[in-house]
Amino acid sequence: MGAKRFIVKKVLAIILGGGAGTRLYPLTKLRAKPAVPIAGKYRLIDIPVSNCINSDIFKIYVLTQYNSASLNRHISRAYNFTTGFTEGFVEVLAAQQTPENPNWFQGTADAVRQYLWLFQEWNADEYLILSGDHLYRMDYGDFVRRHRETGADVTISVVPMDHRRASDFGLMKIDQAGRIVDFSEKPKGDALAAMAVDTTILGLTPEEAKKSPYIASMGIYVFKREALVKLLRDFPDQTDFGKEIIPISAKDYNLQAYLFNDYWEDIGTIEAFYDANLALTQQPHPPFSFYDEDAPIYTRQRYLPPSKLLDCHIRESIISEGCILKNCSVTHSVLGVRSRVESGCTIEDTLIMGADYYQPFAERQTKEDCASDQIPLGIGADTVVRRAIIDKNARIGCNVQIINKDRVEEAERESQGFYIRSGIVVVLKNSVIQNGTVI
Repeated sequence: MGAKRFIVKKVLAIILGGGAGTRLYPLTKLRAKPAVPIAGKYRLIDIPVSNCINSDIFKIYVLTQYNSASLNRHISRAYNFTTGFTEGFVEVLAAQQTPENPNWFQGTADAVRQYLWLFQEWNADEYLILSGDHLYRMDYGDFVRRHRETGADVTISVVPMDHRRASDFGLMKIDQAGRIVDFSEKPKGDALAAMAVDTTILGLTPEEAKKSPYIASMGIYVFKREALVKLLRDFPDQTDFGKEIIPISAKDYNLQAYLFNDYWEDIGTIEAFYDANLALTQQPHPPFSFYDEDAPIYTRQRYLPPSKLLDCHIRESIISEGCILKNCSVTHSVLGVRSRVESGCTIEDTLIMGADYYQPFAERQTKEDCASDQIPLGIGADTVVRRAIIDKNARIGCNVQIINKDRVEEAERESQGFYIRSGIVVVLKNSVIQNGTVI
């Protein structure tokens, strides 16, 4: 048995699926936040689950209560540990009403509290609490090792932060032993300056510490089993980890910080989600890469045919499998599985999530289809799409312009099949945009 496997053998992972996902709406209209597609072929939940698998943590629960059908389906198809030699599993736990708990989940801590009876059935020394809407790659074995070496009751993973971005996050202050002694939520001015710490204590070089004198919580934690049980039972009215349980515990418990000095992005808003996806097309070194053989990101196997590109001009883009593109121009964009783009189209700075299925005779559509009232899946001929997110199974007609022509920052046009968030046009899942429409 390897050293890492020994470290994490008694670790139980709990992934928090988040609430209603209002900041990611309308992408969360028909799906839970962890089920939102990313990078063409993955879903957000694949990130923490893959990090767990790569860290040899195979007991994984996912807590959710909103629109969990597609999340259930994805997890059951993607993560099925049926070798007979492991207790491994990835299981969704939806909110449920019981005589003891007549309410739905009221927050992150309340969600864990309601299922504490189940978590305690496992012989786990630590509970690893993760978020379902972050993009990063981490070896949780190092996280757990730091937790044990410091004798911590709770260890919080933190990222170094420069002065410019620090006020957008919940910050923490540490003493010379790395113990967390103070918290401040999005401080400004003098309050921000007071939260500066010596980050060399956590392993940064003096040069790095000077550039990043603050530490921000990633919202992921390792709890000693006894500490989590006692905290949730001693403070039954506290429903959130980050805002309530963690600050309360600082006085009587040993809270330690674990520094994660690598790419991490909280993609909880439409703008952050859009930027994180398009950043994947950067060359030669995108901020996050899915091309790491030592720590791959796993997802459901679909057994799709290779993509077909017929006389196309593709620049700085990601094209997923099963796509059909004809005589079109695609620039700085991400195209999801089974995407269909017809001739004469221009796609720029856009995320197209693709489709869940093919229509009959998928390869035979022609330009004459533009004369039909039946708009097929995909992007119709001679359409222009710029700075947009096209959700799954959308049917965009011919000669459509999705360009935000009036430079609108925020708009809700659900009856017309789209929203605008931070100037980004978001076409809803399953929506139909008629021929000749200008957005």
